[in-house]
Amino acid sequence: MPDRTNRPHVLMMSEITADGKLTLKKGASSKILMKYMAHETEILLHETRAAYDAIMVGANTIRIDNSFLTVRLVPGKSPLRVIPCSMADIPPDANVLGPDAPSVIAVCEQAPADRVAAIKKKGIHVVFAGKHHVELPLLLTILKEKFSVNKLMIEGGPTLNWHMLHHQLVDEIRLIHLPFIVGGSDTPSLVGGMHINTEDEMIRLHLKNHYMCGSNLVSEYDVLYREG
Repeated sequence: MPDRTNRPHVLMMSEITADGKLTLKKGASSKILMKYMAHETEILLHETRAAYDAIMVGANTIRIDNSFLTVRLVPGKSPLRVIPCSMADIPPDANVLGPDAPSVIAVCEQAPADRVAAIKKKGIHVVFAGKHHVELPLLLTILKEKFSVNKLMIEGGPTLNWHMLHHQLVDEIRLIHLPFIVGGSDTPSLVGGMHINTEDEMIRLHLKNHYMCGSNLVSEYDVLYREG
């Protein structure tokens, strides 16, 4: 089984349509669908953010959504915002580089020095977590050891979700089900990445809870990883 002692506990949380999509189409912001969430479910999302030490999304999600990733609808402290961005090419006007909450941008050692310097100039933490690209297991260890992150939630797109699951770094999944079908063979779904070849490679889940939150069904799973 994977060693969980040197990394935070990780919750993956996402809204998905009935056919498992995150957006209306490739390149579209997830905010388009999120506005159809029940208000009670919006509250649940912000309560979850307030209960976690850090929140992580991928750099491409930031480019498309430009989210703040803060706690706004409930009392509580905004979590540390963590963005893996190997080459430090996050948009300079990204909201996560603003003063609303602390942020960490994770880059690789090959990231251009001028981009790294520009991020640091904004008062943002920059951590190096890999030589050629951000290595997520290393990043999670850094978050726990240097930033005291014991509980991390990810609101990732399909690429980050895939890599987190591929590296066996996700402990729980919480899904907000939206009663829509959007279709589209290239529309982003919950998990992207490489195709699997056999059923042995499937990542198995244990449904531990399901409930209505306003007009939305919410399902909660434990992630079950194979030994070895």
